[in-house]
Amino acid sequence: MALGSERSARLRAAFRAEGTWRQGLWLAALALGVRLAILGWSRERFPPADDGIYYQVFAERLSRGLGYTWAWPDGAVTYAAHYPVGYPALLGLLYRLFGSGVIVAGLANAVIGALGVLGVHRIARGAAPAGPAALAASIAALHPSLVFYTPALMTEGVTAALLAILGAAALELGARERARFGWIALGLGAGFLVLVRPQALLLVPVLGAMCRLRRGWRSQARGALLVTALALLTVLPWTARNCARMDRCVLVSANGGWNLFIGAAPGATGSFVPLERLGVPEECREVYGEADKDRCFGAAGLRHVLAEPGRYLSLVPAKLLHTFDWSGAPGYYLHTSNAGAFGASAKLQLGVAEALVQRLVLLAGVVGLARTPGPRRRARKLCAAVSALLLLMKGAWIAHLVLVLQAALLGRSLRSRPDALLAAAAVLATALTHAAFFGAGRYGLVCVAVLSALSASAFGPAHSEQAGDGKA
Repeated sequence: MALGSERSARLRAAFRAEGTWRQGLWLAALALGVRLAILGWSRERFPPADDGIYYQVFAERLSRGLGYTWAWPDGAVTYAAHYPVGYPALLGLLYRLFGSGVIVAGLANAVIGALGVLGVHRIARGAAPAGPAALAASIAALHPSLVFYTPALMTEGVTAALLAILGAAALELGARERARFGWIALGLGAGFLVLVRPQALLLVPVLGAMCRLRRGWRSQARGALLVTALALLTVLPWTARNCARMDRCVLVSANGGWNLFIGAAPGATGSFVPLERLGVPEECREVYGEADKDRCFGAAGLRHVLAEPGRYLSLVPAKLLHTFDWSGAPGYYLHTSNAGAFGASAKLQLGVAEALVQRLVLLAGVVGLARTPGPRRRARKLCAAVSALLLLMKGAWIAHLVLVLQAALLGRSLRSRPDALLAAAAVLATALTHAAFFGAGRYGLVCVAVLSALSASAFGPAHSEQAGDGKA
């Protein structure tokens, strides 16, 4: 009996201890092992599909020294910028070293995903003890959306991992008094994130502010400006290349106009609709330059927005529903790539598993924010109750927005919850981006890792609790 009590006391002590690097590395190793197992199962059976086809072509051309160009059937070769360069550039370097193939890309995805799990653990340990932090990292390590997306030559899973890695790096940097090279590394990493996914630029100032959360708002603003400036300097050479090689200057990629048109044209539904169904705007039919065509599509999309703003705004709920309610990106990719190896039934089953895990993770996040000491606690508890009901229906997209509201209700106390700040910022940036353009389940995937980190706060007391903060 005494032995059992002693063992229970040790387990409770271990659960409440502070998470360590060793613990995080073990969980990253678990994540890597699971992802390698998925790659062993998938092998070469799933060739690139959807946007992955283009990423693969660009990566192969870069690996052969042909630049970021596209070869047309008639033999013409043109410079390209429609797709962001970051991910194919990384794959191109690896293909140059190890040979091209989906298994090499999958291994890169697996390593980045495992490092993302380490990032989740480092973020979670700042708001919760070892046990909950380990649970949060385990969720990220085994999350079906992240695991089964490993063979996909797509950017969403990589973006999710990079966001967790950079968030953890920002917190480590904030714990150091002098870290000049740390600032440079964070800025370079943030720049690479933007080159992988341009809309992530909205989150770069948040990463900079996270380095100074324990200080005043002026210090946070300086951190945000510094990291944003370093990120833009990292992107600048690519922008200069676009100005020189394309028909107009483009910061990273020339697809914003296309996406606005798809989300605003008369046939828009809130999700992706092929141009074959929407029809090419008449004024754009004789425009052939990639960047000029994007600008033309953007102008046509804006014209539709201004002509029928009510209809455009009425599509926002559908766009957010497609982004946050409907899972299934990995299953859709695998099924599209090889329907024989991953049939419709497997796609449905994986989608159901993803939806269930994502809702449980989000529920843990809103419960954690409700439990957090700080102002307006009753309002935050009410938000959690509302979210719990919404997650039982087709209301996960509303629950995501409620999570953002909960974080805002913390006010200045949010400084002590960088996990909540990063998760809420990721959700808000994703919601704003796809409310403007169109939604899809894979777009919500970029929030999964940081939401997993936030879930830790539902299972243990925050390290940052302050006396008297818990008053309603």
